Amino acid sequence: MTAQSTALLTDQYEYTMLAAALKDGTAQRRCTFEVFARKLPYGRRYGIVAGTARALDAIARFRFTDDDLRSLSRFLDKETLRWLEEFRFRGDVTGYREGEMYFPGSPVLSVTGTFAECVILETVVLSILNHDTAIASTATRMVTAADGRGLMEMGSRRTHESAAVASARAAYLAGFTATSNLEAARQYGVPSAGTSAHAFTLLHTGADGPDEAAAFRSQIAALGTATTLLVDTYDITEGVRTAVDVAGPDLGAVRIDSGDLGVLARQVRQQLDDLGASRTKIVVSGDLDEYSIAALRSEPVDSYGVGTSLVTGSGAPTAGMVYKLTEVDGRPVAKRSSSKETRGGSKRAVRFARDTGTVVEEVICLAAAEPPPVPMSLTAREVTVSLLRGGEPDAEAPTLEEGRQLVATGLKSLPWEGLVLSHGEPAIPTRFATE
Repeated sequence: MTAQSTALLTDQYEYTMLAAALKDGTAQRRCTFEVFARKLPYGRRYGIVAGTARALDAIARFRFTDDDLRSLSRFLDKETLRWLEEFRFRGDVTGYREGEMYFPGSPVLSVTGTFAECVILETVVLSILNHDTAIASTATRMVTAADGRGLMEMGSRRTHESAAVASARAAYLAGFTATSNLEAARQYGVPSAGTSAHAFTLLHTGADGPDEAAAFRSQIAALGTATTLLVDTYDITEGVRTAVDVAGPDLGAVRIDSGDLGVLARQVRQQLDDLGASRTKIVVSGDLDEYSIAALRSEPVDSYGVGTSLVTGSGAPTAGMVYKLTEVDGRPVAKRSSSKETRGGSKRAVRFARDTGTVVEEVICLAAAEPPPVPMSLTAREVTVSLLRGGEPDAEAPTLEEGRQLVATGLKSLPWEGLVLSHGEPAIPTRFATE
């Protein structure tokens, strides 16, 4: 991981608030800010928390270089700049583990410390959590739709270069099996995969015209017969025949990237079987989203490559999370603005489930209050955990693989109707026991 400062990944008003608070003496008041979403994106039944590890890393790197301070000197006074020189976050952070489900009002992250040290973290924390959570939440819908078949993230060319890396990580957390992005493989250990594009087939064009067989022979010579050959550059039927002629019946897979994927998958499966390549798998790609993946569930498709819809959140590019002040010197504070009300107080969450493991309710209570009574025949689990104490990790951070397992476990705990793709209410209700 790079040690680059994250101190300017923010909005100017956070520093002007800091300057004013330092002047009037309120900067050192003990405060809690809470990250939550008032609602889920339209039609979604649940969300998946992602980006927590990246957010904590960004907090650790929220330090000011000489260049940072020179940039801020355009509008900040010397007293504020001196305060920033020695800044490091020394507060506490609690919240949901990465891979945990969340619902409207869930206290996904709570940041406690002085007003000064907490307020300036708002933008960088939200930018990470809103992006990564949106991608992971979308990816889990695709994982559910794929029903156990493999999913490869391949959307790097459809988003910002840094967002591409974060998207690959979030998709893997959610259950995708691989990414095409090599920086995600380097930074986070996400398994990478990739073979060739249409350009490689087109490259093998000579005086006598296209030579698809030459392209396939070249790829197999480099990567072996276990590779995946892209068969729709020209005519798919001829492409499949050529692929098996060149590679033999042990060809790993063929990929279809265009056309009516369901119809073509059936045709290609029959053709492969007729050619003796019954173990050759079929990979499909080309503007897939969770709905088209679900529509292909009954077709002979073995895995999917997903790009644009994944990295843009499939209609929900942000989780809509906010970062709001909820407590000052132990006293709850709350906004009363119409349609943007907040609930005061530092909070924690408890989730109730049946003995079968099916979750039925999330209860949010004040952090210092007694836990809510557990209804008969239900079990309770504390969702909120300590992440940072005094600015230092409070426990060993869960690995990306552990986050993947948490996602998988969470999906199994949802009521069945919470997994359908049709629009509806959140899968479980959120009850506030804070008033």
